[in-house]
Amino acid sequence: MDTNLVLGFFDGIHIAHRELIRSAVKSGKTILITFKESPAIFFKKPYKYIYPREYSLNKIKDIGVKEILEFDFSQIAGMAAEDYIKFIVDKFSPKAIYTGFNHTFGANKSGTPELLKKMGKKYNYKYNCIPPIEDNGEIVSSSLIKTLIKAGNIERANRLLGTNFFIENIVEEGAKIGRTIGFPTANINYPENIIELPFGVYSIKYNEYSGVLNWGMRPTVNNTLKPIAEAHIIDFNENLYGKKVRLEVIKKIRDEKKFKNLDELKAQIDKDIKKCLE
Repeated sequence: MDTNLVLGFFDGIHIAHRELIRSAVKSGKTILITFKESPAIFFKKPYKYIYPREYSLNKIKDIGVKEILEFDFSQIAGMAAEDYIKFIVDKFSPKAIYTGFNHTFGANKSGTPELLKKMGKKYNYKYNCIPPIEDNGEIVSSSLIKTLIKAGNIERANRLLGTNFFIENIVEEGAKIGRTIGFPTANINYPENIIELPFGVYSIKYNEYSGVLNWGMRPTVNNTLKPIAEAHIIDFNENLYGKKVRLEVIKKIRDEKKFKNLDELKAQIDKDIKKCLE
């Protein structure tokens, strides 16, 4: 009876998630129970993550969680809420259970914070419900952050995440047009299961380097229908082909635009770089 349990899916590990997890860690050994993938996938609903799952789990461990258990949601999806509570109590004998204010569980989402509190008396654990955190009158949540990212409001999204949103993938060879106008680029495919930025030009970071990212159709030079993420990393000359790169997105600079020729494009990239370095 010396273990705290934290329950939830935790996509992104934003500032409200951290408050919840830290509350548990402060009071003793903590185990976090989550799922291998979003429950939405079990219900055949489309789902995009804020961060790769492994990255989110590592962030949880960095906060001080000793152990993370990932259940297969399909194995417990039909379990009644009270049966699920009994299942985790029998398995872990927790001294306390922590969740967010809007946590639901069990068949048809019938399990609620109220039920967890009620069952605490029966099973001799203390239930701690962490209240919502607000920002500009809105409750901080993964859903809010995804809405901000999809709208290109990266600065606010990053502030609520507490870390920078990023995309990462293997650098592939492109047409090398950027090289011909003095701006060599690293091209990656946008990760399929990550929430998508709107097409546009963004200020980015690659390790300690600043850069500019064009995400979209490259209308001035592209003759295909496939969008690409194309990053120019300022004052960086290493060969990245075949390597996985992580591009932290700092802010949106402008919408994507078609230029009359490469000279106009080059002049605009110069302006974009200056904004990145401001």
